[in-house]
Amino acid sequence: MIEKLKNYLPYLQENNTWIIQIFVIIFAALLIDFFQKKLLRRLQARLIKTSNLWDDAIIHAVIKPFSVLIWLAGLTMALEVAGFANVTKFFEVGVIVVLSWSIIRLIGYIEQNIIYRQKLKGINVDKTTADAISQLLRVSVIITSLLVALQTMGFNISAVLAFGGIGGIAVGFAAKDLLANFFGGLMIYLDRPFSVGDWIRSPDREIEGTVEKIGWRLTSIRTFDKRPLYIPNAMFANISVENPSRMTHRRIYETIGLRYDDIDLLPAIISEVKEMLLNHPEIDTDQTMIVNFNKFASSSLDFFIYTFTKTTNWIKFHEVKQDVLFKVTDIVSKNGAEIAFPTSTIHIENEALLLDKSDTV
Repeated sequence: MIEKLKNYLPYLQENNTWIIQIFVIIFAALLIDFFQKKLLRRLQARLIKTSNLWDDAIIHAVIKPFSVLIWLAGLTMALEVAGFANVTKFFEVGVIVVLSWSIIRLIGYIEQNIIYRQKLKGINVDKTTADAISQLLRVSVIITSLLVALQTMGFNISAVLAFGGIGGIAVGFAAKDLLANFFGGLMIYLDRPFSVGDWIRSPDREIEGTVEKIGWRLTSIRTFDKRPLYIPNAMFANISVENPSRMTHRRIYETIGLRYDDIDLLPAIISEVKEMLLNHPEIDTDQTMIVNFNKFASSSLDFFIYTFTKTTNWIKFHEVKQDVLFKVTDIVSKNGAEIAFPTSTIHIENEALLLDKSDTV
């Protein structure tokens, strides 16, 4: 072992210059990276406090990629000193990748910043549109960067695109489900049957919950028992979807039954219930309102209430509905009537004759 080291010693002594050069390059990259991180983070802390949307977005986008760029430059110089060929192309492709990464980070941060600032101002932001635009920009940056990188590496872009046209047919057949989901997502962005944050449900499938994310392949829904549900976008082209979040009002449709003994009181009760609804602050009187005697049921006289609340909030709607039903109960009681419950009455035609027969027996 010692003899082998002695054989390599002259080689190291003759070539120790490049080793020192590589060490200096790596050490310089380390120092530059250390100081630029401290400088940029201090700058970022100041820019975040400003009202300008772009300065903090730019500084956030370049912090990590700039560090990678410094090490990429150092590694390229070290490889050149070590005698590796085609290092320049490696550096150029690396610069393209780092630049693309910075732009993608910039797009994402600007999207989040715009949504956050608009929320602070009380402006309702369409997250679906913002997400669609940012994803399209990211895809455009990635494709452009890929083509530029191929051109830098010496590939013929025209030949690559021609091969992509021919190979795209085969890929299309192999990935038809993936493409169907992609175009399904595109149709969701264009038609907008629902947006992020909407409550949707499908009568065709067991789908109900709040939309959390609309991707290019899957739509993520949070069900009401807090389970995540992932739906391929192509499915929405074949099912009907209800969007309760976009309803303008909520409907109260209730049937109330009174005893048959209270038939004389029914007109006054119906009139007072309708008057109560007209004066209720949470009932929209511009919408359809019906309070009418409806049916001779088996053990009750049924009248129904058909009206709409001003609120669409699920919790507040039930509070309004509860208040309406309590007021109806008070009106029924005030008029001396009672809510009916299932009863049966047996009428005997000749009661006296039956009594005589029972006495004889």
